[in-house]
Formats: sequence, structure tokens, C-alpha cells
Amino acid sequence: MSANMSLQRALAAALLVGASLLTLSASQEVKVPSAGAQKKLVEEYLKLDAWTPEGVSRRSEILKAVESVPPLTDRTLKSWLKLMEKGSGKGPELEKTSGRHYFWSDPKEDVEKGLYIIGGKTKGPKGLLIAMHGGGAGSGDAGPAASSWEGTAKDHDLLLIAPEVIEKTEHGWTDTGTEEFVIQLIERALRTFDIDPGRVYLAGHSMGGYGTWTLGGHHADRVAGLTPSAGAPTPITGVSGDFERIVEGIIPNLYNVPIRIYQSDDDVQVPPEANRVAAKQLEAAQKAYGGFDFEYWEVSGRGHNAPPGGYSALFDKVGERRRVSRPTRIVWQPELVWKHDFYWLHWPESSKRAILTADLDREKNEIKILVTGGGSHGLSVWLDDQMVDMEKEVTIYVGGAEVFKGVPVRTLTALLESAGRGDSEYMFPARVDLD
Repeated sequence: MSANMSLQRALAAALLVGASLLTLSASQEVKVPSAGAQKKLVEEYLKLDAWTPEGVSRRSEILKAVESVPPLTDRTLKSWLKLMEKGSGKGPELEKTSGRHYFWSDPKEDVEKGLYIIGGKTKGPKGLLIAMHGGGAGSGDAGPAASSWEGTAKDHDLLLIAPEVIEKTEHGWTDTGTEEFVIQLIERALRTFDIDPGRVYLAGHSMGGYGTWTLGGHHADRVAGLTPSAGAPTPITGVSGDFERIVEGIIPNLYNVPIRIYQSDDDVQVPPEANRVAAKQLEAAQKAYGGFDFEYWEVSGRGHNAPPGGYSALFDKVGERRRVSRPTRIVWQPELVWKHDFYWLHWPESSKRAILTADLDREKNEIKILVTGGGSHGLSVWLDDQMVDMEKEVTIYVGGAEVFKGVPVRTLTALLESAGRGDSEYMFPARVDLD
């Protein structure tokens, strides 16, 4: 057999295989949902409760169903954004009236759990103030916090929500269940009331100050300002017995969040050492990374009481500030396995307690990411027109190596998944996976 004939037969065989694969591919092609079906899927997705296993499972199914939708154009993106902004208020909501309510309530089974008190400005609020109560093992009541912060909330035209910890322990605000409860309250408040999502504040006294520090650090991308009063984050003791540093997952994350810290030097219930160490760590972080808008306000002779001038004197320092939702620099030290997003980063397999820095350069249309103390497996970047020119190539580096260069593809899947965060300012039409 000649070489030419062998080549011809090889080519013919290849063509037959190719034709078979094309036929198989066509027979297995995923059908694109109709326009009406897409709308119904999006509306259903936004109504689901993502804090339940059933909600998570169904959301995953819906995201899979819309993967076949063609990339979004300027017109279709605008249309979907409009629908999602309206639809974002259709999920689980809160009670709208002032007073005491329960997050989980079932009269048939005599179950009432998750107490929260609504106050402040309930009609046309401009923002939301979460007031955390003090207490400790076996104690803690939302009532005093609601009363103490009521006037402050009204002065700033803010809705007030004073939750009560689910379990009254020494660190009640970060116990499993309570921290998730507070974040759900924020999500539902944004759906229930016409609140600017960029004006959410955390405040609290004593153990509530600890909660403000800790939840504020874990969820810094959610808040516009923090005012812990006579309460400190958990310190770590060194070999000498002195406080050396603050527990991980808090200080680095406050790069973009203003925090005002109050402490009295003669407070025997919450001695000043822990807050002093925290303030020193903020100073060190500021020198290392820049950013970090903080003030440590220590006075003499106030014991464990409120600041001079009351809580408003502390809160007034941040009460008109607004969150930066797309900062040009992010510093993130992940701590919670269930928190997958932080500003414009998505990291469901985050390296716990590693420190990630991400810098966005709008002029160069590039992002540079560095992870120290861990790997970057599973890391993604959300993108939109506020961050980069989506019509041009975007370059992303991780650890100095180029891992992506191209024009981002705007998809319904990315837009819908980001809308599922329950915050209308974090809707992104594109996500770049960096693995």
C-alpha cells in the first residue's frame, strides 16, 4: 500500500470519528431555557432561603440550568440587573413593626427562638444599625441595648435592630448559630425596608463591643462603620503571660472599614490591655498595608460605663460614612468556612488564616493578588464595569505569575450567583476562576 493511500485512509477514518463525535455532541446539547423560563428561574432563585439545605440545593440546580444561556449583551445585562434589583427584595423578610420579634417562630410547636427588637427610624430609614448587647455566661438581654442605642439610631435616620444571642455564653456573638443569625437579620432587613446597603453599622457595649469587633472583622465587606464600646476582640497570651496579639480573622480585614474604639483605663470588667494591643496591631497593619481608618479613644475614670457624652458621641464619628464596595485594595484573612465572598473576591476553599492582598489597577485593567501563609486554590474574582473596562483584556496575577489574560465573559450564571449574596451592591456579571 502506498504512503498516499495510507494517509487518505487515515484522514477518512478521522473524518468519520469527527462526524460521530459531532452527532453525539448535538444529541447531548443542553437546551437553552426560553426567555420566560429564564425569568421564572431567576425569580425563584432570589426567593429561596440560601441558609437552608433545601435552598442551597435548589439554587445549585438553577445555576446549572442557566449555564447554557448565551453571554449577556449590554441590553440583556441592563434588563437582568433591573429585574434582580427588584427581585432581591422577594426573599425571606422581617417583621416591619417596632418591638420584640422572634426570627424562628412556630406557634403550633411552641417554638420561639432568635429574639430581635426593632426600633429607630422604621419609616424611610437611610441605613441600619445593629446594636449588640453585653452580658456573658448565663446573662445578656437585647432590651438594654435597644434602649441605649435608640436615640443614636433616630438621630442618624437609621433602622435599629437589637438581636439577642441565641446561647448566653461568654462569647455569645460568635457562637455557632448566633453569628449566622446576625448576618441573616442584615440580609432580611435590606429586603424588608428600603435601606441603603452601603450604610450598615455594627455597635455594642461590653460583650457587644467584642461582637462588634469580631463580626465586623469577619464581615467587613458588609459594613460602613464599627463602634465597639468597652469591649475588645479576643487576645492571645504569650509565654510571658502578657497579651501579644488579637485572634486571627479580624485586624487585617478592617483595611477598608472605619472603626472607633472606646475604652476607660479603669474598667475592671474589660481591662484596657486587650484594646490597647488591638490598637497597636491596627497601627502595625497600617504601616504594612496602608489604609486602616481607626481611632482609639481611651479616657480615665469611667469604669465600665458608656463613653463621655453617651453612645452617640462614639457613633457620631462614623455615622455618616458609607461603605466602599469596590475598593482598590483588599486585605483578607479568612476565618469562617461558610463565608465564601469578600468584596469582589470569591474563595469557597479559602486557606484559613492565610492573608490575601488584592490590588485593583483600573488604569492598567489588571489585578494583582498575593497570598501568604497558604495556597490560592479555588480563588475567583468578580468583575464589572465599575472595576475594569469589560470591553478590553483584563490581566490577573497571583503571586507574580500571570494566571488570566482576556476579555471577561458576562454571564447570567455569574450575575445570578452574585445576586444571591443578598446585597444589591454586589451583583457582578462576570467571574474569573483563577485555578
